[in-house]
Amino acid sequence: MIGIGVNLAAGLEDSGSANLVEEIVGRARAVAAAGLRSVWLPQGYGYDALTLYAAVAREVPDVELGASVVVVQPRHPRVLAAQALTVQAASGGRLTLGLGVSHPGLLEVYGLPFARPVSALSEHLDVLAPLLRGERVPGASGPGSDPADTAVPGSEPEVPVLLGALGPRMLRLAGERTAGTITFLTGPRTVSGHVRPLLDAAAAGRPSPRVVVGVPVSATAEPDRVRAAAARDYAGYARLPSYAGVLEREGLSSPGGLVVAGDEDVIAAGIARYADAGATDLLVSPLGDAAERARTVAVLGRLATS
Repeated sequence: MIGIGVNLAAGLEDSGSANLVEEIVGRARAVAAAGLRSVWLPQGYGYDALTLYAAVAREVPDVELGASVVVVQPRHPRVLAAQALTVQAASGGRLTLGLGVSHPGLLEVYGLPFARPVSALSEHLDVLAPLLRGERVPGASGPGSDPADTAVPGSEPEVPVLLGALGPRMLRLAGERTAGTITFLTGPRTVSGHVRPLLDAAAAGRPSPRVVVGVPVSATAEPDRVRAAAARDYAGYARLPSYAGVLEREGLSSPGGLVVAGDEDVIAAGIARYADAGATDLLVSPLGDAAERARTVAVLGRLATS
């Protein structure tokens, strides 16, 4: 059975909440109450996803806490390791750490260029991965280099890492060195014909990689309206080469065509297409107005527990 999780930040800009932490904790409670067992948070320019998860972990038991994804260039791997291990301890071992490299034009706010993305992520893993395993970073010496200095008691088991990977080189890195990949706006044809084969080939001899696919979904009586809104909201993605490639493979002219929208049967069929394509998990961004987003979570909960 394919796993189903929910993006807690979907529609956050329309929530009107006076306190972001309380809003996210409340959303996580609603997802868990619906019978779903995974929540996901992207890392943007505002809130800190891992800090939020430390709060969610103490209030909402038994759900996976997925970061989808943390951009690595602005964060030293030792700092990120400390954050991740702390959340792992706070949650009793429920964190999944997604890592990514963003896109050209989106790192300048940090005063950083977008350069050598695959190498940047590989070099980040060179330091981060040993720390998450409780090991010394190769070549490190001096204060802070001993594993005893970086250990966080209670942070077991090892935090699994996924990469935001869609291009061939990034998928190879994900398959060779991590537990799998997280994608967004990726259709079933791309999963079955591009993501899954490249990832599996790179992971030969290792456990089968996880493929978490970010999909916009709406339980709605007006699917055309929801798709049209998504086409506008996601138009920027279509101008990025990796996402343009997805649209070409899927035979679509707009990201709106990737939205799964309609009644419960339509949503069930959409989920089945991704499962058949080789996805292990759906990371759902509920779309529509507040009532439609709430219905979407309820429908997903019924499907996940049926």
